[in-house]
Amino acid sequence: MTRDKALLLWNGRTLLDHTLSRLREVCDSVRILCGPEPRYGETAVPVDLDAVPGAGPLGGVCGGLAGLKDGGIGLFLAIDLPLVPPALLSRLLVLSPGFDAVVPVTAAGPEPLCAVYRASCLESVRRRLEAGERKMTCFWADVRVREVSEAELADLGDPTKLFANVNTPEDFANVEEPSS
Repeated sequence: MTRDKALLLWNGRTLLDHTLSRLREVCDSVRILCGPEPRYGETAVPVDLDAVPGAGPLGGVCGGLAGLKDGGIGLFLAIDLPLVPPALLSRLLVLSPGFDAVVPVTAAGPEPLCAVYRASCLESVRRRLEAGERKMTCFWADVRVREVSEAELADLGDPTKLFANVNTPEDFANVEEPSS
């Protein structure tokens, strides 16, 4: 993208507003992970910087995990996944007891930026970042991960559409809000 995806207008709202709205439907507290520089202060939502600048999404997740209380749970949703419904987010939370991470996995692979992570993942994420690892799944071997299959999400819609990622202007032009 040539501009900040979060500020793109989609169906009358920015992608950021759309994401915050879906998270608020299932969470009591919502925070924005904004990258290495402060942004989005006008939203009146707490904003957290990446814990490790330049570490990509894993650095952001590390920052989000650092903000959780011991034993706390965080629901993470990337700004560029506009078709993930609140019901799917709720399902991830329901499946979380007994696990450190709950992540949808489709034929296209895992969706680690639409996932639940407990504070118990923090030390493993930090160790991996310190070792120079940046892949979102690099710490999974260290924690209890619940992979949520396509079959478990089938009643919520087609996974290829639910997890449609908006990375290019073409992606953005082609993503359509599902009919209610």
